[in-house]
Amino acid sequence: MNTPSSLEDLITALRCLPGVGPKSAQRMAYHLLQRDRPAALQLAQSLNHAVESVKHCSKCNNFSEEEVCVLCRSERSEQHLLCVVEMPSDMLMMEQTQCFRGMYFVLMGRLSPLDGIGARELPFERLLMRAQELKCEVILATNFTVEGEATAHYLATLLRAQGIKVSRIARGLPVGGELEHVDSGTLAQAVLERRLVTE
Repeated sequence: MNTPSSLEDLITALRCLPGVGPKSAQRMAYHLLQRDRPAALQLAQSLNHAVESVKHCSKCNNFSEEEVCVLCRSERSEQHLLCVVEMPSDMLMMEQTQCFRGMYFVLMGRLSPLDGIGARELPFERLLMRAQELKCEVILATNFTVEGEATAHYLATLLRAQGIKVSRIARGLPVGGELEHVDSGTLAQAVLERRLVTE
Protein backbone atom coordinates (compact mmCIF):
# COMPACT_ATOMS: atom_id res chain seq x y z
CA MET A 1 0.00 0.00 0.00
CA ASN A 2 1.37 3.42 -0.99
CA THR A 3 0.94 5.43 2.23
CA PRO A 4 2.26 9.01 2.19
CA SER A 5 5.46 9.32 4.19
CA SER A 6 4.00 12.09 6.39
CA LEU A 7 1.10 9.81 7.32
CA GLU A 8 3.52 6.98 8.11
CA ASP A 9 5.49 9.39 10.32
CA LEU A 10 2.30 10.35 12.19
CA ILE A 11 1.36 6.69 12.75
CA THR A 12 4.87 5.94 14.01
CA ALA A 13 4.78 8.97 16.32
CA LEU A 14 1.42 7.93 17.82
CA ARG A 15 2.86 4.52 18.68
CA CYS A 16 5.05 6.11 21.38
CA LEU A 17 1.94 6.42 23.56
CA PRO A 18 1.46 3.68 26.17
CA GLY A 19 -0.92 0.93 25.09
CA VAL A 20 -1.05 2.12 21.47
CA GLY A 21 -0.12 -0.56 18.95
CA PRO A 22 0.18 -0.31 15.15
CA LYS A 23 -3.56 -0.70 14.45
CA SER A 24 -4.64 1.79 17.14
CA ALA A 25 -2.08 4.32 15.92
CA GLN A 26 -3.32 3.89 12.37
CA ARG A 27 -6.97 4.40 13.42
CA MET A 28 -6.06 7.55 15.39
CA ALA A 29 -4.10 9.01 12.49
CA TYR A 30 -6.89 8.31 9.98
CA HIS A 31 -9.48 9.78 12.34
CA LEU A 32 -7.52 12.99 12.90
CA LEU A 33 -6.85 13.55 9.20
CA GLN A 34 -10.23 12.45 7.85
CA ARG A 35 -12.71 13.53 10.52
CA ASP A 36 -11.18 16.21 12.72
CA ARG A 37 -8.32 18.23 11.25
CA PRO A 38 -8.95 21.23 13.56
CA ALA A 39 -8.55 18.91 16.58
CA ALA A 40 -5.36 17.51 15.02
CA LEU A 41 -3.92 21.01 14.74
CA GLN A 42 -4.96 21.86 18.30
CA LEU A 43 -3.37 18.63 19.53
CA ALA A 44 -0.13 19.45 17.73
CA GLN A 45 -0.04 23.00 19.11
CA SER A 46 -0.88 21.90 22.66
CA LEU A 47 1.74 19.17 22.58
CA ASN A 48 4.37 21.55 21.25
CA HIS A 49 3.48 24.18 23.89
CA ALA A 50 3.59 21.61 26.72
CA VAL A 51 6.96 20.24 25.61
CA GLU A 52 8.42 23.75 25.51
CA SER A 53 6.80 25.07 28.71
CA VAL A 54 6.52 22.21 31.20
CA LYS A 55 9.50 21.26 33.35
CA HIS A 56 10.00 19.73 36.78
CA CYS A 57 9.51 21.65 40.03
CA SER A 58 12.89 22.08 41.72
CA LYS A 59 11.39 21.05 45.07
CA CYS A 60 8.82 18.28 44.52
CA ASN A 61 9.80 17.14 40.98
CA ASN A 62 6.17 17.38 39.79
CA PHE A 63 5.38 18.97 36.43
CA SER A 64 5.36 22.75 36.54
CA GLU A 65 5.68 25.74 34.23
CA GLU A 66 7.69 27.56 36.92
CA GLU A 67 10.87 26.78 38.83
CA VAL A 68 8.82 26.08 41.98
CA CYS A 69 5.24 24.82 41.55
CA VAL A 70 2.13 26.37 43.10
CA LEU A 71 1.79 23.61 45.70
CA CYS A 72 5.36 24.01 46.96
CA ARG A 73 4.93 27.79 47.15
CA SER A 74 1.70 27.48 49.15
CA GLU A 75 1.62 27.62 52.93
CA ARG A 76 1.05 23.95 53.70
CA SER A 77 0.06 23.27 57.31
CA GLU A 78 2.24 20.18 57.77
CA GLN A 79 5.73 21.08 56.55
CA HIS A 80 7.13 18.27 58.72
CA LEU A 81 5.63 15.59 56.44
CA LEU A 82 6.91 14.65 52.97
CA CYS A 83 4.81 12.19 50.97
CA VAL A 84 6.61 10.27 48.21
CA VAL A 85 4.48 9.10 45.28
CA GLU A 86 5.31 7.46 41.97
CA MET A 87 3.45 9.70 39.52
CA PRO A 88 1.65 13.08 39.38
CA SER A 89 -1.67 11.21 39.15
CA ASP A 90 -0.92 9.60 42.53
CA MET A 91 -0.33 13.04 44.03
CA LEU A 92 -3.66 14.25 42.64
CA MET A 93 -5.41 11.31 44.31
CA MET A 94 -3.75 12.15 47.63
CA GLU A 95 -4.87 15.76 47.30
CA GLN A 96 -8.45 14.71 46.51
CA THR A 97 -8.68 12.82 49.81
CA GLN A 98 -8.10 16.16 51.61
CA CYS A 99 -6.52 14.21 54.47
CA PHE A 100 -2.91 15.20 53.80
CA ARG A 101 -1.63 18.77 54.14
CA GLY A 102 2.10 18.11 53.92
CA MET A 103 4.64 18.36 51.11
CA TYR A 104 5.20 15.95 48.21
CA PHE A 105 7.95 14.44 46.15
CA VAL A 106 7.08 12.79 42.82
CA LEU A 107 9.47 10.08 41.64
CA MET A 108 8.13 10.03 38.05
CA GLY A 109 8.44 6.26 38.06
CA ARG A 110 9.49 3.30 40.20
CA LEU A 111 12.26 0.74 40.30
CA SER A 112 11.70 -1.71 37.46
CA PRO A 113 14.83 -3.62 36.39
CA LEU A 114 12.96 -5.41 33.60
CA ASP A 115 12.24 -2.00 32.03
CA GLY A 116 15.79 -0.78 32.63
CA ILE A 117 14.78 1.56 35.47
CA GLY A 118 17.22 1.35 38.35
CA ALA A 119 18.16 3.69 41.19
CA ARG A 120 20.25 5.85 38.82
CA GLU A 121 17.23 6.56 36.61
CA LEU A 122 15.14 7.94 39.49
CA PRO A 123 15.75 11.18 41.47
CA PHE A 124 16.56 9.47 44.78
CA GLU A 125 19.42 11.88 45.58
CA ARG A 126 17.11 14.88 45.11
CA LEU A 127 14.54 13.24 47.40
CA LEU A 128 17.20 12.66 50.04
CA MET A 129 18.32 16.29 49.85
CA ARG A 130 14.70 17.50 50.09
CA ALA A 131 14.00 15.33 53.15
CA GLN A 132 17.16 16.58 54.85
CA GLU A 133 16.26 20.18 54.00
CA LEU A 134 12.77 19.85 55.51
CA LYS A 135 13.98 17.74 58.49
CA CYS A 136 10.73 15.81 58.19
CA GLU A 137 9.10 12.41 58.31
CA VAL A 138 8.93 10.77 54.89
CA ILE A 139 5.73 8.88 54.08
CA LEU A 140 6.25 6.29 51.34
CA ALA A 141 3.07 6.15 49.26
CA THR A 142 4.29 4.09 46.33
CA ASN A 143 1.85 1.58 44.87
CA PHE A 144 1.43 -1.91 46.32
CA THR A 145 2.85 -3.62 43.24
CA VAL A 146 6.06 -5.64 43.19
CA GLU A 147 7.89 -2.62 41.74
CA GLY A 148 6.25 -0.18 44.17
CA GLU A 149 7.16 -2.34 47.15
CA ALA A 150 10.75 -2.70 45.93
CA THR A 151 10.95 1.08 45.53
CA ALA A 152 9.55 1.66 49.03
CA HIS A 153 11.99 -0.84 50.54
CA TYR A 154 14.97 0.73 48.76
CA LEU A 155 13.96 4.24 49.79
CA ALA A 156 13.29 3.23 53.39
CA THR A 157 16.81 1.78 53.64
CA LEU A 158 18.36 4.86 52.00
CA LEU A 159 16.48 7.37 54.15
CA ARG A 160 16.85 5.54 57.47
CA ALA A 161 20.62 5.35 56.91
CA GLN A 162 20.58 9.15 57.05
CA GLY A 163 18.58 9.20 60.29
CA ILE A 164 15.34 10.23 58.58
CA LYS A 165 12.05 8.99 60.04
CA VAL A 166 10.21 6.85 57.46
CA SER A 167 6.66 5.48 57.40
CA ARG A 168 4.63 3.55 54.82
CA ILE A 169 0.96 4.01 54.00
CA ALA A 170 -1.18 1.14 55.32
CA ARG A 171 -2.96 -1.53 53.31
CA GLY A 172 -6.33 -3.00 54.10
CA LEU A 173 -9.99 -3.20 53.29
CA PRO A 174 -11.61 -0.52 51.14
CA VAL A 175 -14.17 1.75 52.77
CA GLY A 176 -17.57 0.15 52.27
CA GLY A 177 -15.97 -3.17 51.31
CA GLU A 178 -17.49 -6.52 52.28
CA LEU A 179 -15.25 -9.37 53.43
CA GLU A 180 -16.72 -11.90 51.01
CA HIS A 181 -15.70 -9.73 48.04
CA VAL A 182 -12.15 -8.96 49.18
CA ASP A 183 -9.18 -10.95 47.88
CA SER A 184 -7.33 -13.10 50.42
CA GLY A 185 -4.08 -11.09 50.19
CA THR A 186 -5.83 -7.82 51.07
CA LEU A 187 -7.74 -9.46 53.92
CA ALA A 188 -4.55 -11.05 55.31
CA GLN A 189 -2.79 -7.68 55.20
CA ALA A 190 -5.72 -6.01 56.97
CA VAL A 191 -5.45 -8.56 59.79
CA LEU A 192 -1.68 -8.08 60.07
CA GLU A 193 -2.02 -4.29 60.17
CA ARG A 194 -4.92 -4.26 62.63
CA ARG A 195 -4.96 -1.60 65.35
CA LEU A 196 -6.36 -1.43 68.86
CA VAL A 197 -9.85 -0.04 69.28
CA THR A 198 -9.79 2.90 71.63
CA GLU A 199 -12.62 5.05 72.85
